[in-house]
Amino acid sequence: MSSDRKFFVGGNWKMNGTKDSIDIICKFLNKDCVKDDVEVVVAPPAIYLDYTRQNVNKKIGVAGQNCCKAAKGAFTGDNSGEMIKDVGCEWVILGHSERRNVFGETDELIGEKVKYALGAGLKIIPCIGEKLEEREAGETNAVVFRQMDAILKNIEVWDNVVIAYEPVWAIGTGKTATPEQAQEVHQDLRKWLSEKASPEIASQVRIIYGGSVSASNCKDLGQKADIDGFLVGGASLKEDFVKIVNARS
Repeated sequence: MSSDRKFFVGGNWKMNGTKDSIDIICKFLNKDCVKDDVEVVVAPPAIYLDYTRQNVNKKIGVAGQNCCKAAKGAFTGDNSGEMIKDVGCEWVILGHSERRNVFGETDELIGEKVKYALGAGLKIIPCIGEKLEEREAGETNAVVFRQMDAILKNIEVWDNVVIAYEPVWAIGTGKTATPEQAQEVHQDLRKWLSEKASPEIASQVRIIYGGSVSASNCKDLGQKADIDGFLVGGASLKEDFVKIVNARS
């Protein structure tokens, strides 16, 4: 584990939440998830970004789950990075597997969003990951490197980037990559970054794991050298999230 890379835990609430349920989540976040040695960021639905930012501790980041590739215009139903910033939030998740595989977002579009969001002053969590058939065909690295290539070419400064590796076959399925499987991909990604960007960027950028992360498996995953934290789905809606934030404690 690198002492230089601060442990990072993100909670992606997906399309879940009401003001009442967010009040409950903020209560345990504010009580038990404000840490000096862990960076915690939560991503509520866009309609609740403002409400969450007002009610969660200021040391906890708040992220959009997605954004448009443009600052404004005729994009009904979408949100811009400027809007995310205007309600006091500073992060955005981009290229989540559901955006790729349910909504059909391409590598190229996600790359364009990366460039725009960074230019708008947001910190970004771009997501990559392979489907089950791609893993079974031995194509994991080819897929994630292709996805990373579209991201890499749109980043000039890496200070505001946290990469999330989320194998699609492990998201919401209860299946989790073993700590060894996850570490192998993270290590390969870091080697790829060293060659394609620079050894300094590769050693500094945080690569987090997502895919059915739970209170029961987080400690084993978190001990791996190249796993710098997690992007958590369903478990981030429950108090189990506290245990995941404390995975290295």
